[in-house]
Amino acid sequence: MEQARHYVCRSCSSIVPTGHKFCGRCGTALPPEILNAQTLFFGDMQNPAKAKLILIRGEGMEGLSFHLKAEQHIVGRSGQLVFPDDLFVSPKHANFFYRDGKLVVRDEGSHNGVFVRVRGTVDIVPGDVFLAGEQLFKLEATPRATDGQDPDGTYFYSSPKHPSPFRLLQVFQGGAVGMIVCARGNSLQIGREGSDLNFPVDLYMSGAHCRIDESAGKFTLTDLSSRNGTYIRIKAERELGHGDYVFIGRKLLRVELNTN
Repeated sequence: MEQARHYVCRSCSSIVPTGHKFCGRCGTALPPEILNAQTLFFGDMQNPAKAKLILIRGEGMEGLSFHLKAEQHIVGRSGQLVFPDDLFVSPKHANFFYRDGKLVVRDEGSHNGVFVRVRGTVDIVPGDVFLAGEQLFKLEATPRATDGQDPDGTYFYSSPKHPSPFRLLQVFQGGAVGMIVCARGNSLQIGREGSDLNFPVDLYMSGAHCRIDESAGKFTLTDLSSRNGTYIRIKAERELGHGDYVFIGRKLLRVELNTN
């Protein structure tokens, strides 16, 4: 702490430098409250946050931290955490808030959703959407067959069909469907090379990135220790833990909880 930097003498209005007990011009003693005065530095630690978000990927904004000190924190092109230049972020995209001392993220009806990084294996259902590398996928159950005979008894000629318990849809910008891949067995692995579905030019895709498994009509999504992670879109809200990663638009945020 420092003493107050300057004092103006009440007798002659001269400036008395720091550390002086008397006015150098008229000799008047400084009052005790000035001699004992100290500069108090206002710092962020005077009001510690329960949690903060670290921006990991963000078009040149990497390393920024957002301290979550209020009860609610709206993320969007407007709000408390603002990303005005991200065209994939809705005006009111998500809300980080505290419930019973826990940090929760809620999708506020955003167009592109909120994605949380998968830890190990999670349950999923048809209709769920997830990110692997730069690819967006949607899980679907295999549709019911519609390739019966025509009224005149003729079958439509097609490629050979194989039994498949599920399929993946690659989703392009704007919602258009890209590839549709049917699983040949009860699992389908995604990666950059050597997998069932490969993306050799995706720089964010690991060699073996993630896998979908089906058993008795139930589905799981497993991250195969990929470097950049697999992210699943939350349906409404999700409680977050220390070290969790959240994708909002093109922004990747890491959660850090204050455990002190």
